[in-house]
Amino acid sequence: MSVKYPVLEGAEPFYFEGNEIGILVSHGFTGSTQSMRPLGEAYANAGYTVCGPRLRGHGTHYEEMETTTYQDWIHSVETGYRWLKERCSTIFVTGLSMGGTLTLYMAEKYPEIKGIIPINAAVEIPDMAAAASLEDVRFLDAIGSDIKNPDIKELAYEKTPVKSLGEITELMKKVKADLGKVTCPALIFVSKEDHVVPPSNSQEIYSGIKSADKELVTLDNSYHVATLDNDQDIIIERTLHFLKRVLETSSLQG
Repeated sequence: MSVKYPVLEGAEPFYFEGNEIGILVSHGFTGSTQSMRPLGEAYANAGYTVCGPRLRGHGTHYEEMETTTYQDWIHSVETGYRWLKERCSTIFVTGLSMGGTLTLYMAEKYPEIKGIIPINAAVEIPDMAAAASLEDVRFLDAIGSDIKNPDIKELAYEKTPVKSLGEITELMKKVKADLGKVTCPALIFVSKEDHVVPPSNSQEIYSGIKSADKELVTLDNSYHVATLDNDQDIIIERTLHFLKRVLETSSLQG
């Protein structure tokens, strides 16, 4: 019998209706929408239409996460994408950690996406791949809340299902193999020090995508959950600048 877990307070999906430019915002593995809400609110305040879906099995209980697959997580993001498509003519995608992996997945699958902003995105984490093959272990200690600022805590699970590590590993493999399909403008953020996703992932993404317009920005004062950390304002500011520039360039070309 499956238990139905309520959604944790602060982990609900968020939607802001604005202009016809949409931004899809995805949180990461074992995390929740709480890690992306400040960004979503900032983009909404700038006039954009924003959708921050809750990935299936997230923001409730890690036992529920254990029952989900990476296809479920893709489905959650695609549902958000469809919500935006009904309202917007142009869509950008951003995400943290596995949310960044899903951002890349979306750009690989939907070439009409206008631009992407992956933040400490993951395409290969050897430690996770190794842990995914552990036998007789269901849950490991959590990876959440890798934040430099001592006053901030991420709303994330205290345990990670071993089965889920197998799922994210498959997703990363798939996304990494198709990086060459990404051609849209890309603004890639990477924390210099990250205890969850090796920063070399972002360099690999930067090198692997075929976008003519791409930039790699190093964050000096944040750990993995950079969206809640000391460099939050830099991410917001640089993203808003990126959106504006890409939109202006395309209207000149149009």
